[in-house]
Amino acid sequence: MFESLSDRLCGVFRTLTGRTQLTEDNIQAGLREVRLALLEADVNYTVVKQFVDAVRTKCVGQNILKGVNPAQQVIKIVYDELVEILGGATSQLSLPDKQLSSIMLVGLQGSGKTTSAGKLANLLRKQKFRPYLVPLDVYRPAAIDQLIALAKQLNVPFFPSSTAMTPQEIAQKAQACALEADANVMLLDTAGRLHVDEPLMNELSELKSILKPQEILFVADAMTGQDAVNVAQAFHDKIALTGVVLTKMDGDARGGAALSIKSVLGAAVKFVGVGEKLSEMEVFHPDRIAGRILGMGDVLSLVEKAQENFDMAEAEALANKFRKAKFDFEDFRTQLRQMKKLGSFESILKLIPGFSAFKEQLARAKDLVPDKELAKIEAMINSMTNAERRNPDLLNSSRKARIAKGSGRSVSDVNQLLASFRNMRTMLKSAMTGKGIPKELRGLTQNINFPGMAPGLDTGLPSEPSQPTPAPGYVRNTEARKKKKKEKRKHGRK
Repeated sequence: MFESLSDRLCGVFRTLTGRTQLTEDNIQAGLREVRLALLEADVNYTVVKQFVDAVRTKCVGQNILKGVNPAQQVIKIVYDELVEILGGATSQLSLPDKQLSSIMLVGLQGSGKTTSAGKLANLLRKQKFRPYLVPLDVYRPAAIDQLIALAKQLNVPFFPSSTAMTPQEIAQKAQACALEADANVMLLDTAGRLHVDEPLMNELSELKSILKPQEILFVADAMTGQDAVNVAQAFHDKIALTGVVLTKMDGDARGGAALSIKSVLGAAVKFVGVGEKLSEMEVFHPDRIAGRILGMGDVLSLVEKAQENFDMAEAEALANKFRKAKFDFEDFRTQLRQMKKLGSFESILKLIPGFSAFKEQLARAKDLVPDKELAKIEAMINSMTNAERRNPDLLNSSRKARIAKGSGRSVSDVNQLLASFRNMRTMLKSAMTGKGIPKELRGLTQNINFPGMAPGLDTGLPSEPSQPTPAPGYVRNTEARKKKKKEKRKHGRK
């Protein structure tokens, strides 16, 4: 998403490097490229015109601040305008605390309403809400069964709808059942059509009058681009949308819907689906999306993912083992599993500022360390016994052959894994003890005292044999010793 737009904008910024003033002449060519990039991303024409005019007005005639090059100043202006057209501040749900509220999901058939209802229930539960799923689509085959299956998977209460009931009847009965289930927010999965039609809109209007929902969210497929905005406008004119959910944001969509919908519709994007799993729905942050478009990364989202997926107590225990360099394959497997929860290797790097400028290197890194290889490493670790994982020194040739056969790998792959693991432990031991570190930095590592640790680091590795105390008159094998030997040989000849 947004990759083409990001590349074009970064190219424009590079052309401004070395300028001393931003004039209409030296930014006109750049803005032309920006306009073309936005149009190719399927952004609404009116939105593109407003965006380019606003950037031109703020850029032309501005003096370059001391220590700031023109590219940096333009990036700041473009960033502010991108945040504005994406919605400005993050839009929150308007849900009362002490009474039953409802969220109605509407949209065309195939846009992902039912799956989004399950994802939203999972997200709201993490925010301490008590969701209740209500299937209202009695027309699409298996629509009710699909939502009930998601509810059971999430262990969330649901209304047992059937195709013999009307949506209006379900809506009236669901409120009482939600109160009995001690829920405080109902998620209503309404029916969709392949196109906007009058019966669909009339049904939604009736459901709105019965349920009086606090939020009416339009679920749009981000792959449809600007057409999603046109459909959303038809829904908005009839039932007054309060927000938008964009699905399939992890695909190769051009991003036109995300960049257009707030300016055209007036309703902000509140959530985005970023994957197929029920946990892969995120709150839409305009400032973070703008940062990703401009290659600034998204550290806040990366930190939030880590806090959500990592067990902090387990991470602290693992950190203590790292400090002592006394970790085994059990700990290594735990670390691999925690990293997998954050997403793919490539998706993590894209959230780190500056990495977007190295697309070719990222592509090579993806080929060198693909996510499938990490799965193969975990398979080899899983093929070990508990004793072998805790003490890798037990792995002889027969054990290695068994592990290779059990994981579908070769013995050389097992040997490579063992070598890499031992090198990692050795490097960590060197870092903690100061060996192999430049003399100027060695004192810094020796003075580090970790809380709760006694002096001297227990690395879990065989200690180096102590050197015997030299005898009196002993001379080390230096230039002086060589000179002494030479003199003895000379006197012996005489």
